[in-house]
Amino acid sequence: MRVLSGIQPTGRFHLGNYFGAIRQYIELQHHDQAFYFIADLHALTTIRDKKQLRELTQDAALDLLALGLDPEQATLYQQSDVPEVTELTWLLMTVTQMSLLEKCHAYKDKIAKGLAADAGLFTYPVLMAADILAYDSNLVPVGQDQVQHLEVTRDIAQRFNHIYEQEVFVLPEGHVLKETSKVPGTDGEKMSKSYNNTIGIFEAPKKLRKKFMSIKTDSTPVEDSKEPETCSVFGLYKLFANDEEQQALAERYRAGGMGYGEAKQTLYEKAMEHFAEARERREKLEQNLSDVEDILQAGAKKAREKAREVLDRAREACGL
Repeated sequence: MRVLSGIQPTGRFHLGNYFGAIRQYIELQHHDQAFYFIADLHALTTIRDKKQLRELTQDAALDLLALGLDPEQATLYQQSDVPEVTELTWLLMTVTQMSLLEKCHAYKDKIAKGLAADAGLFTYPVLMAADILAYDSNLVPVGQDQVQHLEVTRDIAQRFNHIYEQEVFVLPEGHVLKETSKVPGTDGEKMSKSYNNTIGIFEAPKKLRKKFMSIKTDSTPVEDSKEPETCSVFGLYKLFANDEEQQALAERYRAGGMGYGEAKQTLYEKAMEHFAEARERREKLEQNLSDVEDILQAGAKKAREKAREVLDRAREACGL
């Protein structure tokens, strides 16, 4: 079983990234082989400042390692350090139909808003397909919004295999945690940088508490009963707490006499407790950035070896 997934360094990681993707990375890294990459090439569709991209890429590596990605268990690398993937992208582009890419939601959404879409955004799913297929990936942890791109990957791989009459590519399967596919943001909508409603994992405690205290709630008085299942504060608390803790807080909600401010403080304390060890690890990693770079370079070397093997199969199939 080979697991693969990538995450874009387009901003500091937030709770939505963690519960929707990163936590899965940690849980799945104990499979036979796991490849996780920082998708800096994908990030070029939105970030055009080289200093910012480099800083965010480094932060992504620090965050992933601090949160529990173990380089002894999983291969961590930067996407741009594996040039075999970009060559494979071109081979896949030659068999990918325009009509398939025109259906992809990222492109369609931008066009619907009247915004200009460049070729990078249009062909984004092909690069993603190359990322996945280059490692004979069996299982791909994805967020709900990326399921379509995984289906496109399977379509492209099947078409390539059919055209060249060889089983060049392994068809990957998706892995989605449905119960955390929508992590509520401070406004109650899905947590996303696009909505400016995120709560960062490694924000300073005072800033983090302020974010939690700003979560939108209704105007039910302190003394009245409240419904926990419709409250974003409780929705976030459920992600951190065990069944017993969830039941206890739900009873407090329904009994009345507890304000939302107290619930928010309880959530904040639970989050700080959950990420306490990760915060300590990150501080230590920041003092040893050369070690982090060594991990990325070792990961890229291993990734290139596998990607070269798959690329050679594809090249041979094409007659190159």
